[in-house]
Amino acid sequence: RLIVESLLGLRLEVDKLQIAPCIPADWPGYTMNYRYRQTVYRIVVTQQRMVEDKSIEKPRVTMDGVVQKNGTIALIDDRQDHAVAVSVWVAGK
Repeated sequence: RLIVESLLGLRLEVDKLQIAPCIPADWPGYTMNYRYRQTVYRIVVTQQRMVEDKSIEKPRVTMDGVVQKNGTIALIDDRQDHAVAVSVWVAGK
C-alpha cells in the first residue's frame, strides 16, 4: 500500500481514485490495471520532459479521452474497461 500510494500516487477516496504520481525522473512511466468491483481501469502514466524552464504543471489525467478535473477519476461499476492516461511533466532536457 505504501508503494501504491506514495510512489505510484494512487489513493482511493470512497468512490474516487486520486492520481498524483511521484516516480523517479529516470522512469519513463508505468502501466497498471486497477479493478473497482467488476470494472477495470487500465492506467498508463508517462513522464514528459519540459524543454523550457517554467513551473511544473500538475499531472494531466484523461479517462476514455476526456480530461478529468483535479487528477481524480470517478469510479463507476459499469462492468466496462476504461482507459486512463496520466501525463506528468518533469524538468530537464
